[in-house]
Amino acid sequence: MQQEQYRDASEPDDAPIPPAKDIHPDGALFAESVSIRRPAQELYDFWRDQTNLTQVMENVISIERLAADRFRWTVRAPMGREVTWEAVISKEVPGQEIYWQSAEGADIDNSGRIEFRDAGERGTIVRAVIAYDPPGGEIGQVVAKLLQREPRIQTRRDLHRFKQLMEAGEIATSAHTQAERQSRKEDQYETHTTSAEQQA
Repeated sequence: MQQEQYRDASEPDDAPIPPAKDIHPDGALFAESVSIRRPAQELYDFWRDQTNLTQVMENVISIERLAADRFRWTVRAPMGREVTWEAVISKEVPGQEIYWQSAEGADIDNSGRIEFRDAGERGTIVRAVIAYDPPGGEIGQVVAKLLQREPRIQTRRDLHRFKQLMEAGEIATSAHTQAERQSRKEDQYETHTTSAEQQA
């Protein structure tokens, strides 16, 4: 039964790492998941337009739509650098899964999938499986340092920001960012309006 795929709600949201042959067998692999109390189709629709992801991914500077299934990502890297790649949606199951693969010439060769699974009263299990293979050379060494320290942690944070946005319509800032904003006499929350709220 499909329901057997899901863990008890009291367990952590971390997902076990699955076989990677269909994702990117030569690169490093990690997976993270989170439960979100929203319908799978709504979450899928948000993620399918990758330009929306700048709202929830902290290190992403910009995502530009190049075609219906192709997007250019620009992401912060260590030492004030930026890395860029074009992500191509290689396969999708509407309302359930999106697969992507970086195009040739990417600063970071990467691929993966995002899954949306109905979890009954829990809402939807959103699971990201990501593989990456940093290039050689100077930029590759810099990127590798970032990826060795942070990718799984950052993905977990981004998924929880996605959860906050979709469930509450806003993303609570960290204590550090709140302190900075308080010093500038700004609000303690950064608010993003979902497409559903815009249509209301």
